[in-house]
Amino acid sequence: MAEKGDGRTSRQQVFTLLVEVGRKTGDGLPKGATGGALLCYASGVDEAEAVRETVAILKQADLAPLDVSGYGTLDERLKAGEDIPAEERALMDRALAENSVIVAQMTPFFEKA
Repeated sequence: MAEKGDGRTSRQQVFTLLVEVGRKTGDGLPKGATGGALLCYASGVDEAEAVRETVAILKQADLAPLDVSGYGTLDERLKAGEDIPAEERALMDRALAENSVIVAQMTPFFEKA
């Protein structure tokens, strides 16, 4: 658990989420894209809260979330043997400090011809 500046412990954790989005007017995806995937780091007391907050924020940004896959917390990913680069850890730290959702990467999908 994260330590707050006043010595209390926060129950917030950061979860790694992969969100698949469809098309919607004003979504910012490139012309011709059929949708996309967003890699997000989201804070929450549990994964369900992190997912709810992420979906709500993406909807406010005119995106159309279709599916969310959770990949766990930093500790869970490390226990699974993943190598987490410093840049990714910094984004997770930022999400926790700001109690926010950080979109780390957006990958558009295109139909194959």
